[in-house]
Amino acid sequence: MRNTGFFHDERCFWHSTGLHAAILPIGGWVQPPSGSGHAESAETKRRMKNLMDVSGLSAQLHLRSASPASEEDLLRVHPAHYLQRFKQISDNGGGMFGEDAPMGPGSYEIARLSAGLASAAVAAVLQGELDNAYALSRPPGHHCLPDLAMGFCFLANIPIAIEQAKARFGVERVAVIDWDVHHGNGTQYIYRQRRDVLTISLHQDRCFPPGYSGDDDRGEGEGYGYNLNIPLEAGGGHDAYLYALDCIVIPQLEKFRPQLIVIACGYDANALDPLARMQLHSDSFREMTARIMETADRLCDGRLVMVHEGGYAEAYVPFCGLAVMETLSGIRTGVTDPLLEFIKLQQPREAFIAFQREALNRLQQKISR
Repeated sequence: MRNTGFFHDERCFWHSTGLHAAILPIGGWVQPPSGSGHAESAETKRRMKNLMDVSGLSAQLHLRSASPASEEDLLRVHPAHYLQRFKQISDNGGGMFGEDAPMGPGSYEIARLSAGLASAAVAAVLQGELDNAYALSRPPGHHCLPDLAMGFCFLANIPIAIEQAKARFGVERVAVIDWDVHHGNGTQYIYRQRRDVLTISLHQDRCFPPGYSGDDDRGEGEGYGYNLNIPLEAGGGHDAYLYALDCIVIPQLEKFRPQLIVIACGYDANALDPLARMQLHSDSFREMTARIMETADRLCDGRLVMVHEGGYAEAYVPFCGLAVMETLSGIRTGVTDPLLEFIKLQQPREAFIAFQREALNRLQQKISR
């Protein structure tokens, strides 16, 4: 068993994404939805926490909330004019802010809380209060640029947490692994010219931002070689992610030797997600988490923090999230994934697995040169 923290707050579930059908604003030919509307709803996160509660897992974790990120924390990443505009739109009842980023009244304060949860999780692990931690942050953050909201993201939760940790604790080397199915473009941009933060994004090729692969983007200036992208073919499935971890991610972590590992933990690579096509199941997330934990144990005394990002299949995200939390804590509940065997039957054929492995081998050789 591990001393595992789970950082959450009901107020994060109250962030509103307006009137949408999936990601389309209603009106014209787009019929109003019958359910919660926007893909980035609170239900995937709330249902994950609810499953943890009814399984008995929550009672065995350190459950915490946090204070909102301070203005000082935010200004390390975002310029003042951006924060002022964000707060103005929020105070005026919400609306669209940047690209693909709808919000409602109070979203500014909720986004600060979301960043605060990530920062508190990082601080607790670095101070030795917890072995590892998970932040159920909402709204998410990995697409957000310093001065542009996009992809449902308003504040760069993970960079805000990292920069606070650097200021408070003097941590020198942090690795960010982003396995959300969409490219972690915001985190990449923020750290593109720095060598103290290694950023690695595994994502469905050309999914979001639309058309983006990124295998040639390695960082800039002093940061060259400290930014890595691993685009995966749609339908890659369980084997693609585990092979990418073994072939590229873990060797790069061993080379970098971080003092802390942060995972941008999106669940939208699951087989039921409406916004991607990557065919993962709950055991995929369980095994991915286990492999990074083993690596963290070797490299940085197990210091690992996971921050929630995407995942839009309301019925299935909870099983993937529970698998991650069971692995982080070392506690197995009696919950069974009712779709696990079905999704395993949908995994790609051997020829496609071989094709994808060869592509990853070529990428690994390219990175090593």
